[in-house]
Amino acid sequence: MEAIHLQKALKKDGEILVTGLPYKKGDQVDMILLFNRSAKKPKLTARTLMESELNGLWKNRRDLLDSP
Repeated sequence: MEAIHLQKALKKDGEILVTGLPYKKGDQVDMILLFNRSAKKPKLTARTLMESELNGLWKNRRDLLDSP
């Protein structure tokens, strides 16, 4: 058995179009679909936090001290 990993976003509810497979008419294939909920969540890293608009948000506040 051979496996091909493809990631696609659905463009229409309940439909997915898979093209460009290296198989010919009459070949037998099995399909397993896995829903990846975590793919929609952006990953937050220290770099993305440092580059975000949150960095320095309160820099001009006199009532807050700088944190270490």
